[in-house]
Amino acid sequence: MTDLIEVQTSTLAGAALDWAVAKATGADDLRITAAGSICCIYELPCGSGCWTEYYQPSTDWAVGGPLLDTHCKGFGVVQDGTASRWRSFAYKAETGMSRIAGGESILIAACRAIVTLNLGDIVQVPKELIQ
Repeated sequence: MTDLIEVQTSTLAGAALDWAVAKATGADDLRITAAGSICCIYELPCGSGCWTEYYQPSTDWAVGGPLLDTHCKGFGVVQDGTASRWRSFAYKAETGMSRIAGGESILIAACRAIVTLNLGDIVQVPKELIQ
């Protein structure tokens, strides 16, 4: 059994964020590889499942892009003179709820927004995934 640790969604990154996105979107059979990446079966927008050895929606557009199409309704960038930070709005039509989150890239912002909307501001992820 993997030990879980509570983490603020706004600080999730890397494999821990990918794990939380998998959980938030209903992925099945989540596993952690020896290399520390996530394996799972995830749902495609067309309704069929897809097995992946490297589920990395926070860095891989082939996985994260369809999630943005399905779950996110708005994006933007905040430029404060020091660094650009992306913002994303995730939306759940059945409840009318939406949440905003930020990140260093549009994929990270979108993943955090999806997790915040579906799991909350604090989530449990495997301790071994926290960097």
